[in-house]
Amino acid sequence: MAEWIGAEIVSVDSMQVYRDMDLGTAKPVAEERERVRHHLIDIADPETVFTVAEFQAAGRSVLADLERRAVPALIAGGSGLHFRSLVDPLEFPPSNSEVRAEIEALDPEAAVQALIREDPEAGAIVDLQNPRRVTRALEIFRLTGRTPSERAASEEAEAVRSYQPLFPLTVLGFDPGERLRERVRRRFGLMLLAGLLEEVRVLAPRLGPTAAKAVGYRELLGVLRGEMALDEAIDAVVDASCALAGRQRTFFRRDPRVRWLEWDDDADARVAVAKKALQEAGWTS
Repeated sequence: MAEWIGAEIVSVDSMQVYRDMDLGTAKPVAEERERVRHHLIDIADPETVFTVAEFQAAGRSVLADLERRAVPALIAGGSGLHFRSLVDPLEFPPSNSEVRAEIEALDPEAAVQALIREDPEAGAIVDLQNPRRVTRALEIFRLTGRTPSERAASEEAEAVRSYQPLFPLTVLGFDPGERLRERVRRRFGLMLLAGLLEEVRVLAPRLGPTAAKAVGYRELLGVLRGEMALDEAIDAVVDASCALAGRQRTFFRRDPRVRWLEWDDDADARVAVAKKALQEAGWTS
């Protein structure tokens, strides 16, 4: 598809950002990267916590460069939040561990009252029964001076709620539906045959708190520690992958910009359907 429209591929996969996590994240292989330039892959070490805000900054820089070169971006991947961080005016307010610790030291009810004093309408925006959300709202207020109501009333927040992108885009989606579970099991089996367990064994000392929770890596780390058998881990990976896909499906189904295309097991057939949809949207090869 990228070759057809002369695009470069921008990944919005939350785990392909980490170097050396190749098999378990299904990164494009060298031959694919030689055919088409890929972005936002292998940009962080697995020891680090690469935040969505950092991803957004890196991705916005890539998109600006593509625009400067008049090259289309073909955005692909699974993380809905990472996708929206690039195409929508999402803002990620700053954080400060010392400020957060001060707030967390407060009695939960005192924290709620402190938030309401600053923003009497905060309850319409923030779940006041959730201490974590109250703490975050107070932290943002202390760091920026902006209340939850002020942030929710901004033009940017309204654009995000109404799915108004920063630039023109066409969004296509395929959903294998009931075929998903068998596809997940087959794909993970191929990853194991390609050497995924050994990849996890080598990477284990380097996996930071985010990378270690990646589906597939988390379960195989349990195998290496003797906490579960490989067969149990495979079942756990399939369950976790399908649960993740369910959350992704829910996230993207809310987006009115997505045009859902009929699934076909044949990849060439999917490409043909996608090309037709892009042509109808005004794209040409």
